[in-house]
Amino acid sequence: MTETSTPDQNFAADAAALAQNVLLEKGRYVARLAQDARDIAAAQALRTLCFRTDQFDADGFDTTCEHVLVEDSRSGALVCCFRLLVLEGGADVSRSYSAQYYDLSAMAGFEGRMVEMGRFCIHQGWTDPDILRVAWGAMTAFVDREEIQMLFGCSSFAGTETEDYLDAFAMLKHRHLAPKRWLPRVKAPNVFKYAARLRRKPDAKKAMLRMPPLLRTYLMMGGWVSDHAVVDNHMNTLHVFTGLEIGAIPPARKRLLRAVAG
Repeated sequence: MTETSTPDQNFAADAAALAQNVLLEKGRYVARLAQDARDIAAAQALRTLCFRTDQFDADGFDTTCEHVLVEDSRSGALVCCFRLLVLEGGADVSRSYSAQYYDLSAMAGFEGRMVEMGRFCIHQGWTDPDILRVAWGAMTAFVDREEIQMLFGCSSFAGTETEDYLDAFAMLKHRHLAPKRWLPRVKAPNVFKYAARLRRKPDAKKAMLRMPPLLRTYLMMGGWVSDHAVVDNHMNTLHVFTGLEIGAIPPARKRLLRAVAG
């Protein structure tokens, strides 16, 4: 005799699956992993809106990544998303999205588990700073759960005019360049070698005002960047490779992140 599931059993199974995918609930926001193709399509639609591309923002990495959705629990609106590619170690770093633009061979010897965060965006109609906090709390929960030892990705400045960001790039040069053992080398055809070219002393206030919020958060945790920026005309951005060794995050900052994640 074949057993069939009742509607109540199906609802319970769906609820259990959803609960397992929830990374964080905080205030009015819920951060969860995408469950199906509809969730991924919603993330792609938000990316297309935020990045203002002339084509639907989707690529082959979408099928190999986990996707994190931050939603408003009151309306169900998708307010933020990003994707995560887990790698077992530096030997796999050439499979990452970032490796298309940076020579990451120096990182091949990294032995711990890594995760690449990409396509991070927040809906322009939502300005609540808690959204970024919830996103980082969800990231912290994921990093802890997956025993990640390095987080990396590309941090983007809007537009491709370097003059708009000279103080920010000077600040990156003076305080935040990658350790030589991990330093990415040039691979993309169009780059701004700011570490070699800039001689100015940064105006700290102007630098932080022009620093993208995502990159600012990386830096506050002890993150580091490449010595050059890639000029990406397709996405209309300048981006720098950004890395963060989890073990190097200051203890006070770790406590704050885990307080949010908890």
